[in-house]
Amino acid sequence: MNEKIILGEINTLLIKRDTDHGFFLVPSRTKEEICEQSDTEAYEVLLPNAYITDDMQVGDEIEVFIYTDSEDRLVATTDYPKALINEFAFVKVVDVAPFGAFVDIGLPKHLLVPNNKQKNKFHVGDKRIIRVVKDDKSERLIGIEKITSFLSSDTKHFKKNQEIKVLVISKTPLGFKVIVDNNYEGMIYSNEVYCKLFTGDTKKAYIKTIREDGKLDISLQPIGKNANKDAGSEKILELLSKNNGFLPYNYKSEAEDITNVFNMSKKNFKSSLTLLIESNKISLDETGIKKL
Repeated sequence: MNEKIILGEINTLLIKRDTDHGFFLVPSRTKEEICEQSDTEAYEVLLPNAYITDDMQVGDEIEVFIYTDSEDRLVATTDYPKALINEFAFVKVVDVAPFGAFVDIGLPKHLLVPNNKQKNKFHVGDKRIIRVVKDDKSERLIGIEKITSFLSSDTKHFKKNQEIKVLVISKTPLGFKVIVDNNYEGMIYSNEVYCKLFTGDTKKAYIKTIREDGKLDISLQPIGKNANKDAGSEKILELLSKNNGFLPYNYKSEAEDITNVFNMSKKNFKSSLTLLIESNKISLDETGIKKL
């Protein structure tokens, strides 16, 4: 395999030639260099006709995902999977075999999770969190449910209130375990959750605390009094814009209704309302909130 065609990742490749089966792509060096060489067939990868659009032409550079087909040949697709190599995904089990289970990763070819890479036996219809990796022996992409060893505790570079992306992987008595930026373990505590969370959800979140063991405490809202007010105010204004400038809520509204509609605590809701009133952005009366 040419080192510039990377399995399991998004590659920028050059359309070298057109055939009955599709376009053959090669690594994007300079167009002149690639087009002058006659030995590039050894480094070619097929983009099947199903993914070719009218605006694609020989000589164009395009972004494609690289995986292997049923005969272990490299193949390109313009469809992107639920996870690239070394990333996590929430997937559904679609088939089982004596040697493992197959999960839907968002590609025509389902991803194998070998039996020895499963924490608990997979059954058709199950939904699991897996990590996509390259198998050293077969050089194919596979899935692994045993993900703990892939999570790093080297979290010193994070800063409080830093924005991150999290994947919810399980619910515990304390709250929700999450994977942070595809590499680190975090926790969102139940008493700080003001929206419905489910395994497989991906959310924008913020670093709350960096613990001594390297694990992270995570918040779904920005940290700090002013940050919460600002975020809450933006949420209220956003919902007002989507509802013709009026919402039937005020200081006396039930906390449960506030949580369900605005995804925040009643305390933060009231603070945000006050900030918006003082900024002359809304008016408030017994019927609800009006955008000015």
